[in-house]
Amino acid sequence: MTSSRRRSPRSLFLGPSAALLVLAAAGCSSSAAQPSITVPTPSSEAAAYCGALHKELPQTVADLERSDPGPDSELTAGWGDGAIVLRCGVPRPAKMDDAQSKAIDADGVNWMLEQRQDAGPRFTTTYRKAYVEVTFSEEYAHDVSPLAAFAAPVNRTVPESL
Repeated sequence: MTSSRRRSPRSLFLGPSAALLVLAAAGCSSSAAQPSITVPTPSSEAAAYCGALHKELPQTVADLERSDPGPDSELTAGWGDGAIVLRCGVPRPAKMDDAQSKAIDADGVNWMLEQRQDAGPRFTTTYRKAYVEVTFSEEYAHDVSPLAAFAAPVNRTVPESL
């Protein structure tokens, strides 16, 4: 009977430990496959535009397959396991107040460019009723052509504001 008491606490101790190891391993593997990002909290009007945009987004961008980051949301999308990440309904960047800000036009959509340290560029739409942000990994730092894949969906779903 003494031996069964020893086994009982040991088996209870090993059970949760083993479960924690499995959960930790699962957490590591899923985060490697799909990076986690912060989901924006836009107004209800902007969220409606973002929901419409989400349905129009392409399955591939720059030959990268769609792989949305976690947590699952209509306000976020991704391609190439985090190489390109889109967030819709982000706050208006303070940098837009800077007259020296750089912007580019990609097929009729104007994007403000922000160069981030130790990361690829971030682009945010301007003159739209919802701000759409797209970040590129450093691999795409010198290639703005993936923005063209977002032009038609943004034009169809997120109205201009003046």
